[in-house]
Amino acid sequence: MLSRAARPALRAGAGVAVSSRAAAPSAATFATLREIEGRLKSIRNIEKITNTMKIVASTKLNRAQRAMQDSRTYGKSGQGVYESAETKAIEGDGKKKLVVVCSSDKGLCGGVHSGLSRFIRRKSAADPNMDLVILGEKARAQLSRTNAKDIVLNFQGVGKDVPTFAEAQAIADQIVQLPTEYSEVEIVYNKFINATSYEPTIIEAFSVEALTASANYWAFEVDEDQLPNLREYTLANSLYWALAEGHACEISARRNAMDNASKNAGEMISKYQILYNRTRQAVITNELVEIITGATASAEM
Repeated sequence: MLSRAARPALRAGAGVAVSSRAAAPSAATFATLREIEGRLKSIRNIEKITNTMKIVASTKLNRAQRAMQDSRTYGKSGQGVYESAETKAIEGDGKKKLVVVCSSDKGLCGGVHSGLSRFIRRKSAADPNMDLVILGEKARAQLSRTNAKDIVLNFQGVGKDVPTFAEAQAIADQIVQLPTEYSEVEIVYNKFINATSYEPTIIEAFSVEALTASANYWAFEVDEDQLPNLREYTLANSLYWALAEGHACEISARRNAMDNASKNAGEMISKYQILYNRTRQAVITNELVEIITGATASAEM
């Protein structure tokens, strides 16, 4: 049996023990509360960035679509020459095919670049006798893992702004100067269908030999000395068309991606705000329990 003098000291010790046990979860809760608050701040900053990028992409989209409409005039005029002449690729000559992939250096635009890379991988598996010219770092980084040996030329700095015919002409000049003779040139790009959809598409650009072998070639009355210039000009027209269409697809995809990212960030902010309020309420409740427990222990002493 304890004496009456020892009983108050025992009660005080029990009160201190209860208070120390309650203090441990409270400290952990405060740490969690600060973590949630920091994460909320980070998500809000991300939401501001994605909203800004969405506004910028929406502003650029109208300009990109106007450039795309203008480029179709150039591209379809060159394709009309091949269609009128009934030009076809020369088969069975043992020459390689050259595939030009129209990508860009920028990301954060959904699956624009990865869709082109998957299309090229399937095409390479079906016809491995081809070389690649890649416009843009995104497609080059993806295709270098599987088709590094096929890449003969790569261009950087593509897609920073609305493409121009001068840029397409400079690229076509470098392609024409490649030492290998190709049976045909195929330009792979993203065709703009609407603001939410696009698909990889091929534009054909034939060699001089294929043009002279066309069924209706002589109807154009073109001097043979001018055929290389005509071929380079039609290649530049097709490249300008492909780059402008791909740029419009990229801007549209970036706007949609940033819109979805902003919505997801808003949903995460709502969830974390609810979690923050519940955690803060739990902290206040624990503090009240500690105060009441300490007051009760003091009153019993």
